Amino acid sequence: MTKTLITCDCMGTQSIDAKALSEATGFEVTPPCKALCTSQIELAAKGLTQGNAVLCCTQEARTFEALAAELELEPAPLLDLRDRAGWSADEGSKLPKMSALAAEAMLPAAPEKSLDVISEGLCLILGAPEVALEAADQLAPHLGVTVLLESSDDLPDTRAYDVVTGRLRKAQGALGQFRVTIDALRMIEPGGRGSFTLTEPRDGGVSECDVILDLRRDAPLFPAHEKREGYLRADPGRPQAVAAAVMAASHLVGTFEKPLYVRTEPLLCAHSRAGQVGCTSCLDLCPTGAISPDGDHVSVDPMICAGCGACSSACPSGAISYDAPPVDLTFRRVQTLAKTYLDAGGAAPRLLVHDAHGAEMIRLSARHGDGLPADVIPLEIRAIGAFGHAETVAALAAGFASVTLLPGPGADLPALATQVALSNAISGGGKVTLLDTPDPDAMSAALYGEEAPAPVATPVRPMGTRRQITRQAARALHPEAESLALPEGAPYGAVLVDQDACTLCLSCVSLCPSGALGDNPDLPQLRFQEDACLQCGLCANVCPEDAIAYEPRLLLTDEAFDQKVLNEEEPFACVECGTLFGVKSTIDRITEKLQAHPMFDGDKLRMIQMCDDCRVNAQYHSENNPFAVGEPRRPRTTDDYLSKRRDH
Repeated sequence: MTKTLITCDCMGTQSIDAKALSEATGFEVTPPCKALCTSQIELAAKGLTQGNAVLCCTQEARTFEALAAELELEPAPLLDLRDRAGWSADEGSKLPKMSALAAEAMLPAAPEKSLDVISEGLCLILGAPEVALEAADQLAPHLGVTVLLESSDDLPDTRAYDVVTGRLRKAQGALGQFRVTIDALRMIEPGGRGSFTLTEPRDGGVSECDVILDLRRDAPLFPAHEKREGYLRADPGRPQAVAAAVMAASHLVGTFEKPLYVRTEPLLCAHSRAGQVGCTSCLDLCPTGAISPDGDHVSVDPMICAGCGACSSACPSGAISYDAPPVDLTFRRVQTLAKTYLDAGGAAPRLLVHDAHGAEMIRLSARHGDGLPADVIPLEIRAIGAFGHAETVAALAAGFASVTLLPGPGADLPALATQVALSNAISGGGKVTLLDTPDPDAMSAALYGEEAPAPVATPVRPMGTRRQITRQAARALHPEAESLALPEGAPYGAVLVDQDACTLCLSCVSLCPSGALGDNPDLPQLRFQEDACLQCGLCANVCPEDAIAYEPRLLLTDEAFDQKVLNEEEPFACVECGTLFGVKSTIDRITEKLQAHPMFDGDKLRMIQMCDDCRVNAQYHSENNPFAVGEPRRPRTTDDYLSKRRDH
């Protein structure tokens, strides 16, 4: 069923060419009304009844949801054409941008994956008595409260909640499954007259709870504590902050949906092999500590993962990829925006990538400032950290002249800066910028003042993995180039081998996680396919001769898909049968070193120059045959045992 866009010019404050927009998008577009949310709301009701309407207004979402509930219908999709396009100080045509935004909004959304988290309302409160006990009084009617105090001097005369004393040693977990370890733990003895007494102290007491309310002045219990669900922390010197934390804690009871932000493919992980550590990109970036080593690969704790997306951008192999939404949907959104904009008559569009905070900045700029330029297309994603170099280069290859990342509060700026540097190295420099400002006016001024470079002459929209898309996009951006120099730590590059030091032991081949290094079963050769190399560091770490180094680069020719020989030597021929085995230089070197050794006198030294079969045969027929055995021992019988008895 063809979608119908029900448009509104918001009391004449924006201009919408319904006919041209319909021709550009292929959707049915109604002539813009004046007040869709008030005096002309019957148009929205009609669209809801027909079931194929898209209401082009997000500001009054609450009004349209109430209308749908009143009509006992599903709410209609909403599309913002006003704040992102219509309200702008730019006099240029808004038709290409509106067409692109409409086409991108119609892409099918991927279903969200989540797991249920159950919180029974068991709350542990930490802090000084004057603050923690007051918070406990407020939360006791709603939650199962336990207060941890450092001393027994201020025990309250109440059993409305539990009070224990001790020192918090360790805390781990997240909402619904916190686990704390307490030393010098003492609990109240409820019986007896007079003041409460405490049990004898013991170390290593373990307790579980659903929520932790931290009202201490000490350091947070967790890294990136603001992203740890169920952990609420407030400055005890700020009553408003404490009140807000208490209010938030009172609502953390019931069943919650925890989004599954990332998808893992352990077989692709290049973290380690044979006890040697290789790639640690995701481990170094994860702000919450949700990623941990797990044998040869890494594992992600979905309860701790906050969904920042930095691991997906930095993973060289695709072992971790963002899944809320999936990476391929992000590529489709970018390519749809570029294609529709260009098909609608636009030229040299610019992409502005932002999160929910950036969306609010755009709304404020549109209402009270200059808004966005007509050629700047906003793309809102849940986690801006997931928009890495692959997505950026793909956007430039699809026809965008530049890409600007607008991070919100809490974004990992160093990780974003790394991806921007890598994107500029691949794209040619100056086309990708990081706009770090909380000021909507400063954002608009920077975008209006930018001189966009020329876009790619022939846009392409490649498909495949992030590595494949990056390579294809780079070839479109640099059709004449053969290789691009990349910054240190890039996930693309060549392996360099010192041929004088390499002994062709092939340890690197057996441990290469991607198959970039290989051997030749017929000849002593070390082969390399650059397209598959992750630059993970495993081969250099495992090489006993320190003969391996790296050159970060992106080879754009077909040579990247070919296996080339990094080192080879003449094979050694068995002195008995002539079969080729081993490396001649290695056999000669071993023979030279052992020829004066007393254990290798006579024919024993010659055995080193034999293949496996001939060596075993020579040992078997030698004077001191190591395989020779004596006469088999006679089995003992009943007669043997009876002969030793005195009664026989």
